[in-house]
Amino acid sequence: MKTLVTYFSAEGNTARAGRELAEHLGADVFEIVPEVPYTAADIKWTNPLARCNKEKFGKKDVPVAGRIERFEEYDTVYIGFPIWYYCAPNVINTFCKGYDWTVKKVILFATSGSSGLGKTVDKLQPYVKGTQISGAKRVSGGADLVSWVDTL
Repeated sequence: MKTLVTYFSAEGNTARAGRELAEHLGADVFEIVPEVPYTAADIKWTNPLARCNKEKFGKKDVPVAGRIERFEEYDTVYIGFPIWYYCAPNVINTFCKGYDWTVKKVILFATSGSSGLGKTVDKLQPYVKGTQISGAKRVSGGADLVSWVDTL
C-alpha cells in the first residue's frame, strides 16, 4: 500500500508544506484544484461578496479538476488546506465526497496565519465516510509539518 499527500493551496503556503511532506515521506502527490481557479479577489475574505464567502455561507460544492487514479491503492492519505472560517474550504468537502475512504488512514494538515483548527475535524468527518480522521494539526510550514508527522 502507498501514501498520498493531497492539498488545496490558495496562495502557495499549503502547496509548499504538502510538497515538503510528500518528499519526506516518499509519497505521491495530488493537488486539489478547483475547476474554476480562485483569483486574489475570490479569496479576499474581508469582502463579504468574495467567492470564498459565498461558497462557505451558501454551503456550495466546488467542483474539482481531475481525479486520483487508483485511489484504492492508498492506505494513508494526508489532506492539506488553508483554514477558512475555522474549517476546510468547500473544495475539500467536494473532493472528499468523490472517493471511498473505507479503511483509509486520513490525516489533516492546515495552514493559517492565525486561525486555529476550530471544528475542522468534526465538520470534515462526514465527508470521509468509512474511516475516522486519525490526526489533525495547524502548521506554519513544511518543517513544522514534517516534525509533527514524524511523531505519529
